[in-house]
Parts: sequence; C-alpha cells; structure tokens
Amino acid sequence: MSVDEPQACDVLVIGGGPAGSAISTLLARKGRRVVMLEKDHHPRFHIGESLLPGSVAQFELLGVREELDRIGMPKFGIEFVPPTGPQRSYVEFAEGWNPRKGSAWQVRRSEMDEILFRHAGKEGAVTLEGARVRQVDFDDGGADVTAQMEDGSQRRWRARFVVDASGRDTVLANKFKTKERNTRHNSTALFGHFRGARRLPGRREGNISICWFEHGWFWFIPLADGTTSVGAVCWAYYLKARDKPLKDYFYDTLRMCPELYDRVKDAELVDDAVHATGNFSYFSTRATGERHLMIGDAYTFIDPMFSSGVFLALQNAIEGADLVDKALDHPAAYQAARAAREQRMRAMPGDYSWFIYRATNPTIRDMFMHPKNVFKAKQGLLSLLAADLDHGPDFRRSLFMFKVVYYFIAVMHPRRTWRGWRRHRNAIRDHGKLRGETIQTEG
Repeated sequence: MSVDEPQACDVLVIGGGPAGSAISTLLARKGRRVVMLEKDHHPRFHIGESLLPGSVAQFELLGVREELDRIGMPKFGIEFVPPTGPQRSYVEFAEGWNPRKGSAWQVRRSEMDEILFRHAGKEGAVTLEGARVRQVDFDDGGADVTAQMEDGSQRRWRARFVVDASGRDTVLANKFKTKERNTRHNSTALFGHFRGARRLPGRREGNISICWFEHGWFWFIPLADGTTSVGAVCWAYYLKARDKPLKDYFYDTLRMCPELYDRVKDAELVDDAVHATGNFSYFSTRATGERHLMIGDAYTFIDPMFSSGVFLALQNAIEGADLVDKALDHPAAYQAARAAREQRMRAMPGDYSWFIYRATNPTIRDMFMHPKNVFKAKQGLLSLLAADLDHGPDFRRSLFMFKVVYYFIAVMHPRRTWRGWRRHRNAIRDHGKLRGETIQTEG
C-alpha cells in the first residue's frame, strides 16, 4: 500500500452523483480547484429515475438540459391507482400555480449521473473514479483526505473544504456519529426493471403511476429505452417477513395490486433481477461544520413517493456552492450563513415529509383519488409535486388549506382516522435487520 504525497485543492467532493457533480460544476466555474472522488465507475446503476419539473431550471443552470432532453422520457403528470377497483385519478403538473412547470423526464439514472459527472470535468473539476474515501481528518486549516484506489494504492489530498455528497454511504455523518434513523417513517423497497410492460396511452405514456397496496405503495416509471422501473416501497415488517426467494416474493407483492400486475405479467424481467434495500429514511443531526458540508442523501433521505430526491440534492448543491464561497473567501460571514443553511436544509424536505408520513392513510389516499380545488388546495398540491416550492404566498396558502381540509376530513371520520394512525404507528416499529440476501443499493 503506497501513499502519495498530498495534493492541494480548495474543495474535495466525496461522491460523484447528482449532488456531487452539480456542486463540483458550480465551484469549478468560479475558479476553485475542485477534486471529486467517486467510488464506482460511470455508468453505474442507481434507482430514482423520476424527475420533477422544478429540476428543469436546475439542469439549465448546470448547462445539461439538452442532454436530458435527449435521454429522457417526457413526463407530464401522475396516475394514482387504488388497491382494487376501476377508479383512476390523473393529475398534471401544469395544474399547479405555475403552468410553465408542466413537464419533466423519466431517466435512466446511469445515463443522467454520467452526464452530470462528465460535465463537471468539462467545467474544470478534477474527477476521479474508483476512488473510495477511507479517511477524513479535519484541523483548523482544512482537512486531510485519504482515498483507496482500485489497484490498492492510496492517494491523499489537502483540502480547504470538504463536501460530502456520498449518498447513502453518509461518510461524514458516520464519522461524526450524527446519522439517525427517521423514527417517523420506516420503509424498505424491492424493485426490478421490465421490458414490454403495458403503459398508459398517448400523452400519458411517460407519466409515473403510484399504486397503493396493503403494505405500502408501488411506483411504475416508464423509461425512454422501452424498459419500465417497477418497485414497491413497503413497511419494513413486510419485507422482513419474506419466506421465499426475493423474485417470487416480488411477484406475489405485485399481485396485491391487480392493475399493476396486469401491466407486467407478460413482460420480461430485465436480467431476471430483483433488488431490495432497507433503512430507507434517515437524517444527520447537522449538515455543516467549520470546514465541511453534507448535501443530498449524505445528509438525509426520505421516502421517494414524490420523486423529490434529485431535486432536493441539486438544490442543496446550488445553494451549498454559495456557502462554500463564504467559508473560503468571507470567513467572518460564514457562521451566520452556516446557521441559515442548517435551517434551510432541515426545512426543505419538510413539505414532502408531511405527505409522506400520511401517504398510506386512507384520508390522504381518498384526497389524491378525488382531488378537488377547494381553497386552491389542488393547485397547492400540484405545485408541490412539480417542486415549485418558491412560487410565493399563493402556494403556501393553498398548501396550508390542503392540510386544513385533510384534518377536517380526518375529524369527520374518527374511527377510520384512529385505525390509520394505529396502523402507521405499528408499521414504523423497528423489527430488526433485513435478511442477508437483500441487496443494498448505495448512492
């Protein structure tokens, strides 16, 4: 094991996913000496293929919108499917407060992530693949970072600032022991990709379908290459009760939603592969330090029901680049900026989390299946689903009224509300570790 002499840089970024690539691009544009280390090689598999209209402006800022247009499947809205019965609900993002935010894409993440990673290199960042960060040691002047390369050698960098964009590896949260499981939500997922699945017709072909079932919900995401990503986000107890091979268990789960199963029953499971992952929701108790910042999934991960992960990661990166500037060039202003960033990082997922904690509640399900625009509540919901979070007071007011209507309906049906609350409370209990056969997908 050889250790090279440390190389100097302004910012070292751990992780070459969307968050890491975006902040590397923006900092390199400012003339910073940026080094981004990715443990794998692009293209690499990653789940999370559905994007939101709010990300279109983010991709424009980064300079990759045209490439996303080339690889993406146009997505205009969402289909909601109940566990049984013929009822369907269709909503479009253009029904929100800003009709211009009316579309996004479904993308194969291996393609999108590579586009962002290579683009950061074109903008001037040093990008290294096959470099797994093993050690980060901070002092008053910065940090010493050691990475192990694929050939077994080690390389070191002396960085003035470190950005952790390591996804679910949560390198710095693990180092500082600030990572905590989200006790309000305890979900797992199993998923696969199908070739030849039946899709919605016409304009709706690329829309995501969200289908409820007894133990959680399904996603159905059509991709431009003809494959479709299908997965079940379920309470941990359900996956831990598995008593048969993962593939068989997955198909049994699909049968719990007859409409969804009908779409995939004659389709081919790509590579005959089903994946599973646990410990779905977590957060770090802090996102910043004197010489570091955590962004994207390295800071927090919430249930993917509303496809907010990439949007939040990119927004973390865009706003985080300004924070890094403060730390490097205006240290006197950094502490105030850091406190504001902590508050913003905690608040950003909050709008989505409120809905996620109630996603399987029958009241929310009924409101999604029969959306009404009373008090502009539907416009507020569609703006949230489009990631139009900064639209202004109209959005905030309409989202507030959606919650008022929810609580009113909940009070009017006390027995159903009680059963739903009790079921959620039991579902989020920690039932121990997942079985060893499951595959942990990392960010």
